[in-house]
Amino acid sequence: MPLDYLARIAQTPAPTFQEGQRAELIAELWRELGYPCEIDAVGNVLTRIAPPATEGHPALLLASHLDTVFEAGTDVTVREDSGRLIGPGVGDNSASLAVLTALLRDLRGQTGVLRRPLWVAANVGEEGLGDLRGSKFLISQHRAALGAFIAVDGYLGIAVTRGVGVRRYRATFVGPGGHSWGDQAPSALHALGRAISGLYALPLPSTPRTTLNVGVASGGTSVNSIAASAELLLDLRSLDPEVLGKLDRRAVSALHTAAREAGVSVQIEQVGDRPGGDLHSAALLPAIREAAREIRTELRTASSSTDANAAAPHGLPAVAIGVYRGGNAHRLDEWVQTSSLEPGLKFLRRVVELYQQQPVV
Repeated sequence: MPLDYLARIAQTPAPTFQEGQRAELIAELWRELGYPCEIDAVGNVLTRIAPPATEGHPALLLASHLDTVFEAGTDVTVREDSGRLIGPGVGDNSASLAVLTALLRDLRGQTGVLRRPLWVAANVGEEGLGDLRGSKFLISQHRAALGAFIAVDGYLGIAVTRGVGVRRYRATFVGPGGHSWGDQAPSALHALGRAISGLYALPLPSTPRTTLNVGVASGGTSVNSIAASAELLLDLRSLDPEVLGKLDRRAVSALHTAAREAGVSVQIEQVGDRPGGDLHSAALLPAIREAAREIRTELRTASSSTDANAAAPHGLPAVAIGVYRGGNAHRLDEWVQTSSLEPGLKFLRRVVELYQQQPVV
């Protein structure tokens, strides 16, 4: 069952931009199951199952992200307690990788029934400032060969059918600095404060849902020094690409205004651009709904920001589906209900089988 793989995967560190160790583990596990694997230019692990009968047909690509939100050095020990596995990243996204690996195990010797090629990937860069680097690369490189994309990520019973667009910026305010008593220079920290105040004063529509968040702010060197530099990280999101574009322009203008009013300069770097909008998942939903019904799980659709977003600009049908039950994602005490992994595997296997049974056009 997937539990056979989960602890080993979860206890292999994989901070965003440092997924190499986990990528090597996944490639080793998949090769042990008999699948040839490649690790591509950005660090994704990819195996392609394409029996002769599937030649020329578009592939279904399943992908689970390798990275976690936890920095290098985090204790990623997993413990078991009352039917749960508990530890940093044990769910997001180690559980999905474990289920995906178990699916490959179960498919051994049965690939002859495939009507379409099945590609399976463990991709980098989904979390934080990874900016969907892995899934963007996979889809841009292989779009011509793909017929659909399923991101395996999240909780069982949820299908993400609409991508939340995300823009992210790093704003760095720079001034001359100086002594708090001996100088009267403008402060980069004062500019940062003005910027945060100005950003949160921007009006946001109630519909479509749109959010703004300054998630990180820092600067200065000591209590008696005028700050020579300060920076913030800004996250903008909306369900509507046009609304997101307008908010983007107003937010960037607010950053420039704050710097000008404080008398310092500002450097603005875009560090994230996750495309949003309709994921064109209609062709995938019948198989997903039927698979959920078979394991007696109620399915609900949702909007979110996942690797499936990367498919939106390419018009590639996509969806993100969960394969486990758990909680406390992005916390050190994240947990997974171990009894949910087997139904999650059955669900994913049936999604693949039912999609494969659809007529090839």
